[in-house]
Amino acid sequence: MFEDRGHQRRFYSAPQSVAALVAAFMEPAIAVSLWLAVTWGFDQGVGRADLTLCLIVFALTFPGRDRFRDRPLNTAVDLCVSWSGLLLILLLCGYATNSLPLFDLRVILWWASITPVFQWLGYFCGRKLVRYLANRPGHQRPAVVVGAGALGVKVAQAFQARGSTDVVFKGYFDDRRDRRMDPAAAALCLGTFNHLAGYVREHGVREVYVTLPLGSQPRIVDLLEQVQGTTASVYFVPDVFGISIIQGRLKDINGVPVVGLCETPFTGTNRLVKRLSDLVLSLVILLLVAPLLLAIALAVKATSRGPAIFKQRRNGLDGEEIIVYKFRSMRSVDDGAQVPQATRADPRITPLGRYLRRTSLDELPQFINVLQGRMSIVGPRPHAVAHNEQYRQLISAYMVRHKVKPGITGWAQIHGHRGETDTLAKMQDRVEFDLQYLRNWSLSLDLQIIARTVKLVFLDRNAY
Repeated sequence: MFEDRGHQRRFYSAPQSVAALVAAFMEPAIAVSLWLAVTWGFDQGVGRADLTLCLIVFALTFPGRDRFRDRPLNTAVDLCVSWSGLLLILLLCGYATNSLPLFDLRVILWWASITPVFQWLGYFCGRKLVRYLANRPGHQRPAVVVGAGALGVKVAQAFQARGSTDVVFKGYFDDRRDRRMDPAAAALCLGTFNHLAGYVREHGVREVYVTLPLGSQPRIVDLLEQVQGTTASVYFVPDVFGISIIQGRLKDINGVPVVGLCETPFTGTNRLVKRLSDLVLSLVILLLVAPLLLAIALAVKATSRGPAIFKQRRNGLDGEEIIVYKFRSMRSVDDGAQVPQATRADPRITPLGRYLRRTSLDELPQFINVLQGRMSIVGPRPHAVAHNEQYRQLISAYMVRHKVKPGITGWAQIHGHRGETDTLAKMQDRVEFDLQYLRNWSLSLDLQIIARTVKLVFLDRNAY
């Protein structure tokens, strides 16, 4: 909200909810408490090593996510994935520092097994408590929406879709007649703008959401003056649904509020986490598959003329050109202004290349690209430069997918969007999945995509 102090206007972000504050401490508190409880249960004294471990666990798990409005099954999966990642980090640290012998193996196994269970129970009970408190008399917040257009309907639908029922939607206020309103809003119109302040006072409305366009600024100012005589909180909802919002967030530039609409998710600590996970996983994978890489390279050279590694120009981070490596699967190496996409019965593909493409083994050299920093293990798949130039003019927000490094696998690929994109609709679907990944990125999501990719290597029939 804005606050005028003389000629200075300051912007304040919304305070953290009680549920979010509880969630921030609950996950690390349960992990630390269970370590101490299991240690005492096995008659082991709590020494410096235990306290150090507790501090490390707390630092790695704080703050916990507010999952009280998530589905129980989604919460269980997310907790297991994040807990497995934490255990892997702790084991690697223990091995590197030779500190594993300092702990009782029984304590480690019991703690590793029961902690995610108790964390899930904590979130499940918290979810029930949040719902109970939200439905208690006096805790529900009646709300109205100013503006019965498409944006107003989106706000009302968002209230109904929330996991808790603490906000009770009452209806709309609009000066337009029924035929100019959204059909879904006409039946719930409570009156015109002139009726707003009186209704708010008489019915104890706690929140007012203004969804008028910015062109209606004089009307918005007039509405604010009307509701100043009430105790309702007022929120302005900007109409930004006509654009693709990526990592929308609030920033402050020397006191000037700025709303970010399109930003990479990999900034600050997220960028460090992403890069470290790429380095560790790519190194491990390359060490494991090194014999396979050599065998495939020899087989490619023995079965067809040409280099074993195919290099192609692709667009990477921020649209810059990069060189991407693949095992050659075709008799020709196309990398010009016109690059025909591979088809299912493409005569350019060699017999060995067909197998490599179907199993995605041709993409194994791209882990070298990951080490170089050109690519990431998970991200939007890079397209040939010629294809980018074609689709950037046909698909809205196509180039937004280049806000991050391209990936060996991605959210689109595990949802069946692999192989030839012979229609514009197929490419549009692929791009939309890429944008969903950017909006919802987390390390847990990356690990889920990697796990599902391993499964698809053996089952997917769309690649060729």
